[in-house]
Amino acid sequence: METPRIIFEDFESRSVAPAELDRLLASGWRHAGVQFYRYNFAFHQGMLTEVIPLRIVLGEFEKSKSQRRNWRINQAAGYRMVIGPAVVDDEKKALFLQHKAKFEENVPDSLLDFLSSEPHEVPCEGGEIALYQGDRLIGASFFDVGAESLSTIYGMYDLEFGKRGLGIYTMLLEMEHARRLGKRYYYHGYCYRCASFYDYKKNFRALEGYDWSGRWYPWKDLFAGWSAVGQPAVER
Repeated sequence: METPRIIFEDFESRSVAPAELDRLLASGWRHAGVQFYRYNFAFHQGMLTEVIPLRIVLGEFEKSKSQRRNWRINQAAGYRMVIGPAVVDDEKKALFLQHKAKFEENVPDSLLDFLSSEPHEVPCEGGEIALYQGDRLIGASFFDVGAESLSTIYGMYDLEFGKRGLGIYTMLLEMEHARRLGKRYYYHGYCYRCASFYDYKKNFRALEGYDWSGRWYPWKDLFAGWSAVGQPAVER
């Protein structure tokens, strides 16, 4: 069996044009602040597993039954939504500190683990969706804007509203925003081939996965050409 090619690459950039961001995302790149990275294997619970970049084809996306229910409940709640340039302020820092309590491993230190100090323009155009109940910030998500894509960076919510599914709701709001902007793809990060905390990212229609050889496949077809170690076994 052929040994898989290990990918672990990174670089720094403070300025990435929209079309270049599209190209990077389409090749499996993500970023945290000004640090861009991509990797195709990771350890999870002591096991080595494949890492799979994901995206949603917005023109084909339809909400599932559970997502429609999430949408109805949160739309009916009457939250105030504000969409604008990404800003890291004291209000969002406080929400982050509360939200990070849900993590059991790989606990982030601050929002600056994900965002630059000027997230509205460094390293690329950055936006946010903020949700308020009255004057109380209860949820926020941050995203990058490419020429043909929107890429979510980080989402957080007040844990008192955990049963409302605000994490999924803000993703759905981001996709609606991307559609209004005329974007083609919504990139929502990495998942693992094995079961993990990231499995919620797999539960979207019109989902595609990247095979690390330059090709994206519909999720249901992705593993048909993969060997047991996660690399494409046949030409497709």
